[in-house]
Amino acid sequence: MKFANAALAATLASSLLSGAALAADAKPAMEKCYGVATAGHNDCAAGAGTSCAGTSKVDYQGNAWKLVKAGTCVTIKTPKGNGSLTPR
Repeated sequence: MKFANAALAATLASSLLSGAALAADAKPAMEKCYGVATAGHNDCAAGAGTSCAGTSKVDYQGNAWKLVKAGTCVTIKTPKGNGSLTPR
């Protein structure tokens, strides 16, 4: 009986550790948020004549986006308004 309890405890501990390892590897869902990046700190889409990341010319440029945690974009406040899920 003691052996069965020990085996059950070992199996349970192993399962818990495996689940914790998987959760640690999980990355939060991200979304593009337009108009929240400061000049030169966008992730991409800064418009014609730009090569992409880090090329926005002004703070909170409406066609430049930054990756943010999913569900938070429209709650980000800037001097030019809240973040947007579409270019402005």
